[in-house]
Amino acid sequence: VQLQASGGGLVQAGGSLRLSCVVSRRIDSIDVMGWYRQAPGKQRELVAQLTSGGRTNAADSVKGRFTISRDNAKNTVFLEMNNLKPEDTAVYYCHGVVVTDSVADAWGQGTLVTVSS
Repeated sequence: VQLQASGGGLVQAGGSLRLSCVVSRRIDSIDVMGWYRQAPGKQRELVAQLTSGGRTNAADSVKGRFTISRDNAKNTVFLEMNNLKPEDTAVYYCHGVVVTDSVADAWGQGTLVTVSS
């Protein structure tokens, strides 16, 4: 599976961005889709996840501000980011996991989000 992320950019604090991740296969066949981010000098961290059954999970730091969703017809996962803060500045990556007899995962290329104060 291949993932193509886009939508990053420069935004002022309090602004909004929507990231998109286009997947090369039926997105409802992927068990877990997620967004991660990595800020300079820090480890990559989970931002939000969405299961094939529709359950979501988000990091405490983004709850109430970020929303993960998907469009099955477009095989795309979104990350809607509102009320952005300078500490949200990072490279954002989409990630997919497929569980069969084994676990397979794939990463998209990163998209940079920069939030100015």
